[in-house]
Amino acid sequence: MQKSASSARSKKNRKPAQDKPAAGRPRNAKATQAVLKSAIELGMELGFDALTVEGVAARAGVGKATIYRRWPNVWSIIADAVLADIDEIAPLQQGATARESLHASMLLAARYFRGRRRPILRALIGRAQMDETLLKALIEQWLLARRAVSREMVRRGIASGELRANLDADIVLDALYGPLYHRLLLPYSGDQIALSDSYIDTLVATVFGGLERK
Repeated sequence: MQKSASSARSKKNRKPAQDKPAAGRPRNAKATQAVLKSAIELGMELGFDALTVEGVAARAGVGKATIYRRWPNVWSIIADAVLADIDEIAPLQQGATARESLHASMLLAARYFRGRRRPILRALIGRAQMDETLLKALIEQWLLARRAVSREMVRRGIASGELRANLDADIVLDALYGPLYHRLLLPYSGDQIALSDSYIDTLVATVFGGLERK
């Protein structure tokens, strides 16, 4: 049975993207969820470049000050919404072997990438290339937090003798996950085919063919 490995550890490793609210002004969980949901809904309706803090505040039924106490701009709201989604919908999995763990984790990631959040992910990653603050938040809160867990999967596989001893864990992860991001951003073979379960099965079999100890 696969077990989720990322929720607790990635949240533990995650650093806040924004400054903490001032003392005496605790975050309202209901308002936070309303803001995150409203930003996603408006982005899907209007396009993410058309999003404004004013529009999100109006849809969520909160004041602009409530948003600015936590988020510096509308893209940071989208980032938080996506990161919360990923932790819930596509947590990293722990199986009996490195191959099982990474295969199960990649299947969940691919299903998330090809799902209804696909336009958001593409817009968010694209925006991050022009926004250093957003890029830093995505790297620290999304990529590095999950990568730390995945790196340990590879290292356990090396220690157990499942994988070759001279492997670089980061290059292994690049080889496995790089194609997912490539097909997310440049889906040359069609949306459903590009990140299908069968594609992930073939990708894992191909990469692990060169990783496993003979």
